[in-house]
Amino acid sequence: IPVFGPSAAAAQLEGSKAFAKDVMIAAGVPTARAYTCTDPESVGRALDQFGAPYVVKNDGLAAGKGVVVTDDRARAEEHARECGRVVIEEYLAGPEVSLFVVTDGEAAVPLLPAQDFKRAGDGDTGPNTGGMGAYAPLPWTSPGLVDEVMRDVVHPTLAELRHRGAPFSGLLYVGLAITANGPRVIEFNARFGDPETQVVLALLETPLAGLLHASATGTLAE
Repeated sequence: IPVFGPSAAAAQLEGSKAFAKDVMIAAGVPTARAYTCTDPESVGRALDQFGAPYVVKNDGLAAGKGVVVTDDRARAEEHARECGRVVIEEYLAGPEVSLFVVTDGEAAVPLLPAQDFKRAGDGDTGPNTGGMGAYAPLPWTSPGLVDEVMRDVVHPTLAELRHRGAPFSGLLYVGLAITANGPRVIEFNARFGDPETQVVLALLETPLAGLLHASATGTLAE
């Protein structure tokens, strides 16, 4: 049965923030500096090194709500305690962009980049959510953004996973911050992300089923 989607081993890119960081570092992918922490002492050292705003991510799956970004040191430490195992990162300043990439493990095809809005309230206020709405295309991004991300992020990541014996096929979701120093990866997901899917697929010219079938059968390059 042809299956669209990654193996359990490859899906750790989403299932474990620490695994994803390890893959990115090995592949030379531009991302935030980070530490994986499991005790209050290592948490304290990481928070001291990066300073505010503090970015504390639950290592495991948390339905898009496992990340706390705060200037409140006590809140950052509390989130780390609640999660047990966390990845603490330097803060990446800049607008966020989501890029969906369909891949069969070797060939990779980008869809249009999209942007979603995380905060629950108007004017980018309130708590972080899994996404309150999205739009595409993005007129403000540079024309070369997608090519750059494919070259510097997607293909090196796919090559590293092949090297580890866990080739990734399916939908690779690349969450990016467009910083002053260029795109940096915030996270990977192993699936279509909502709400961006709603705007990206509406602009797709190719029938979706054929694209997914090509990914599942290793014929995407054709």
